[in-house]
Amino acid sequence: MLTTLRRSLAGLAAQRAAHAATAGGAARWHRLACAVTPSLIPSFRLLADLLRQRDDRWGARALAQQAAERFPDESEAWMLLGEAWLAVYRHPEALTAFEQALTLAERPDAALAAGEIFRRSGRYAEAAERFSRAYAAGAGPDAMRQNAAALFQAGDDAAADQALSLWAQQVPGGAGQLAAMRTEMKLQVAGQATPRRADAQGRTAD
Repeated sequence: MLTTLRRSLAGLAAQRAAHAATAGGAARWHRLACAVTPSLIPSFRLLADLLRQRDDRWGARALAQQAAERFPDESEAWMLLGEAWLAVYRHPEALTAFEQALTLAERPDAALAAGEIFRRSGRYAEAAERFSRAYAAGAGPDAMRQNAAALFQAGDDAAADQALSLWAQQVPGGAGQLAAMRTEMKLQVAGQATPRRADAQGRTAD
């Protein structure tokens, strides 16, 4: 009975937020919806977006943390938390959240986000594995292109060539672009500065 009442109140508050005349009014209604809902609802993401638009990125982070703590079995809550940590430039914490989302569901968005953090921290083999997971989860051929780039950076040219060939098969004119794409990726590897050292949390040393 109480759960049904809370769900109905959250739905009503979300409806009021959608028709609010101002962003502040919408935020207040979304906050009420988030406070009373017995389940994860879109108001969490909508409110986080509104808070970031008002440059309250830490407020959005706190809201996302609340969502993850209240709904730990929801991959969307962890995805929201990862994005919120990224918005305040806390990449190790963001990676932890994205990885938790991946333990709950094979989400292409979480795999891509984790892969990019690994890539930026110089952990190329792990980045390649996440991009491969993103592709398998339906992210599309660009995930395979990113997988190939990370593999080249990891020094596994054979696997990178296989990934790049698979990418070429799935994009218009891919066969004609294959040689140029491979050359570009190899040049990027050759032009990299001294590889950065990454610690266990993914932070890098200059």
